[in-house]
Amino acid sequence: MTIKILNLYAGIGGNRKLWDGDIEVTAVEYNEEIAKCYQDFFPQDKVIVADAHQYLLDHFKEFDFIWTSPPCPTHSRVRYMASTANNEQANHPSFAAKFPDMKLYEEIIFLQYYFKGNYVVENVIGYYPPLVKPQEMANHYFWSNFNIGNLKTGSRCHNGTVEEKQDLKGFDLSKYAFTTVRKDQVLRNCVEPKTGKHIFEMCYKNKQFLLSEIETK
Repeated sequence: MTIKILNLYAGIGGNRKLWDGDIEVTAVEYNEEIAKCYQDFFPQDKVIVADAHQYLLDHFKEFDFIWTSPPCPTHSRVRYMASTANNEQANHPSFAAKFPDMKLYEEIIFLQYYFKGNYVVENVIGYYPPLVKPQEMANHYFWSNFNIGNLKTGSRCHNGTVEEKQDLKGFDLSKYAFTTVRKDQVLRNCVEPKTGKHIFEMCYKNKQFLLSEIETK
């Protein structure tokens, strides 16, 4: 039985890279350049350039599994520390004080109460206590309706070169010349494929994808 998956804020598909099995993936990414890159790496997936937040609301009933990674900068400890530091960096426009983007919690609560399948919401560990209790792994928060277990990971190479990030995450972006986003940022935002694979397999291990349940939808 084919499992229908919705991959929101898909980026170039780090979380999806090592998924396998009888799956049908719809990826939603608002940046056209990044969406084109995702489509090149995963030609079998359906890629939609759209607002992922609205797409979730409009289409959640069509899927068995949803992975969503809402934008993280306004929740980030690193950005908060930079914005409040007593130095010139704090005055840079990139670190101006901002309200936390509450779409993150809108999606967590929405999926928890409205979605009948299995879901994962991924984000950075925030600078404030989480408003909804998450699971924690690989220095990230994950909100899910199944146990994601644990996975030991090494350096995420955040401060490495583009080449080092490419080697770590298994994506060669050498032929792409992005004009709307930095290549190192695209790779930095990319979920580590091993993390995505581990969580997806934990969903199966915990028998959350029972064919009888999917067939009765």
